[in-house]
Amino acid sequence: MNADVLIIGGGIQGCATAYHLAKSGVSVIVLEKDYAGRHASGVNAGGVRLLGRDIAEVPLSKASMQMWQGLDKTLGEDTGFRRRSLINIAADDADIETLRARQQVMQSAGHSHERLMDQQELREALPHVHPSCLGGVTSDLDGYAIPYKATLAFKRAAIRAGARFMEGEELISMRRVGPVWLVQTRTADYEGDTVVNCAGAWADKVATMIGDQVPLSHAAPMLMITTRLPHFAGPVVGAVSRQLSFKQFANGTVLIGGGAKGFADRARNETRLDYAKLASAARTAIEFFPIMAGASINRMWAGLEAYMPDNLPVIGPAANADRAFHAFGYSAHGFQMGPITGKVMADLVIGGICDFDLTAFRIDRFDRKTL
Repeated sequence: MNADVLIIGGGIQGCATAYHLAKSGVSVIVLEKDYAGRHASGVNAGGVRLLGRDIAEVPLSKASMQMWQGLDKTLGEDTGFRRRSLINIAADDADIETLRARQQVMQSAGHSHERLMDQQELREALPHVHPSCLGGVTSDLDGYAIPYKATLAFKRAAIRAGARFMEGEELISMRRVGPVWLVQTRTADYEGDTVVNCAGAWADKVATMIGDQVPLSHAAPMLMITTRLPHFAGPVVGAVSRQLSFKQFANGTVLIGGGAKGFADRARNETRLDYAKLASAARTAIEFFPIMAGASINRMWAGLEAYMPDNLPVIGPAANADRAFHAFGYSAHGFQMGPITGKVMADLVIGGICDFDLTAFRIDRFDRKTL
């Protein structure tokens, strides 16, 4: 089976890349070993976050945030996106100083989307926050989407544009022969002029087949959701220096994250929960919002996520092969960047250039010869 481009991985990065390529008239096949959105892209917290980004990511994240505002209309699908703003709470004076120092750095770089809040503003936005909290920082464009719906929205839009999705197709081998890439799965052979590695927690294995080595690790970030509570939080909530992340949906349920990690078994395609860490995350939520003490947990889960040592993704061309590209390693904050990643990868594949400086995201940035 042939296509101009073979995309390995059907998460939001792979689906968005397929959409932008197919929309431009490029023939695309997406190979996914499970099903689209099975891992990190479909089971994350759904944060659509510009706030708190590494400064290297801010230009990409800003562009992606603008895309999110009208993404349902663009794709003709419901992504579940809701603009609610995001507030990171400052619990003490040290957090306030951290925020002030960051604001100076951001403003010197020309970024003004992060706005500091004093204690009164914080309590006006979050009346149920613990009285001891001193303030925070907010980004007004931020919000959340429903991860699985958003990933499927890109997949369906890509299919309508002509992309083909082959699910249940686990990659066995890949090699370049002359001007083409030959890709073998357990059931079929594929041929393409270009390959794009969007394989998430398995992307280092795909990179090795391409000819690139990368220090990728993987983990299992956990989430839990409560039964319905009276409405007490409109914005998405985080914390400056504590593992806190939650949002309350329209039906009253509260999704609690914060980065606590379970047990990841990549070889078996499985994750297991660490209940002690989940209990700690629940206690942190109660510390910041005492109203949560009466909540009941309805469900808990974990996804498989890829992490780079500097928590920045790999985005760009392969270092050691022609007509190969990478987009992976988003370190548990890549969902919001899906729309712009898809456009960037399509631009690189079609024309070899994009609108952004990708130096910080090159795959060989940890190689001694590039330091």
